[in-house]
Amino acid sequence: MKITIKNTTKIVELNGVPARIWEGKTESGIMIHCYITRVAVNKDETRIEEFEKELQETRTPSADIQAIPARLIL
Repeated sequence: MKITIKNTTKIVELNGVPARIWEGKTESGIMIHCYITRVAVNKDETRIEEFEKELQETRTPSADIQAIPARLIL
């Protein structure tokens, strides 16, 4: 499965850990949202600054994601 996701401004807490909500869709077009707690770059990557800059770019979440409470318990 391949997915394309975009990072949003919405952050929730999952089991005591902050998680940013990312929204996107699968290659077949199914809408999804992901709860990301960590993102890492390979230690040999030469464009780490570029990655960090892109990671800071966020967008306003959709109405469905806005409705998710700030504290989410799984």
